[in-house]
Amino acid sequence: MTIEDFKNNKKTTYLADEFIRLDKEEKSVQEMSATDEGMAEMAKEELASLTTQKNAIWKQMEDILMEEKKEEEFPNEVILEVRAGVGGDEAAFFAEVLAKMYAGYAGIKGWSFSPVDESKNDLGGYKEASFEIKGLGVYKDLRYETGVHRIQRIPETEKNGRVHTSTASVAILPVRKKSSVEIKPADLLIEFSRAGGKGGQNVNKVETAVRIIHKPSGLEVRCTAERSQSQNKEKALMILTAKLEQQKAESDVIKFAKERKDQIGTADRSEKIRTYNVLQDRITDHRVKQSWYNIEKILNGENMGDLIKYIGENIGKPVEGKDSDEE
Repeated sequence: MTIEDFKNNKKTTYLADEFIRLDKEEKSVQEMSATDEGMAEMAKEELASLTTQKNAIWKQMEDILMEEKKEEEFPNEVILEVRAGVGGDEAAFFAEVLAKMYAGYAGIKGWSFSPVDESKNDLGGYKEASFEIKGLGVYKDLRYETGVHRIQRIPETEKNGRVHTSTASVAILPVRKKSSVEIKPADLLIEFSRAGGKGGQNVNKVETAVRIIHKPSGLEVRCTAERSQSQNKEKALMILTAKLEQQKAESDVIKFAKERKDQIGTADRSEKIRTYNVLQDRITDHRVKQSWYNIEKILNGENMGDLIKYIGENIGKPVEGKDSDEE
């Protein structure tokens, strides 16, 4: 790490300038003591003080960049996407249940949880929805939630008491401050429309909703949550960047991983990761072959912390046997 690295970082520029000032002062004192023997003893004390100050500033700059590096690896902002899978209306209800579970957990952790775009079916469940979550440690906690979640339960509308199985997919997209992907304006198709739904007269009368299609990848992003067109466009571009970052990361993993197990926890959205068995009051995570009980409290977000902690500590480790909810 050089002084130029610190000067080129906005967070450490002011400290780098102070370090350079002290360095010049140190050289000046050294030159003065070299030409004036009577000042040598006094200069010795001053030089020791300057060295101490320089060392303290250098360490402070290193700590700031180290913290920045950690935040880049585990950013404090994510986009949560939930999407109904197999199971029709039941799958849409399950997608909504999952969204509420993460909202409950976010509340317990003190994170902010706000909708970006919601698409509901006729009965009120989520066909798909996306949310912005901000808070300390949010990506570190939720990074292994990506994948297919499965629920087994008897729907309220089921007259014969049959157990239905439905699925919903979850994606956790980290929002990083520094992007490794380039988005060219010519590659974007941007459309504006009325947001509709709740939000006041302005939202319904003005074309504030934004839909962006990235033509090279085919990725599509919508944002309807903000009150102005420019805000929705800015947020949609942020989400598109996060999606492209994730797509690139997944592609790199598949390219370089030698075995399928190397890809565990890398956001494979097609992988069934967890089963919520309502009748047996049990949640089983298939990657770590571990079960938790009291399903209602977990779905409220209350007891989710133990599950997330265990998975974070054990995912990728060798596990033996077959969990009871695997097929």
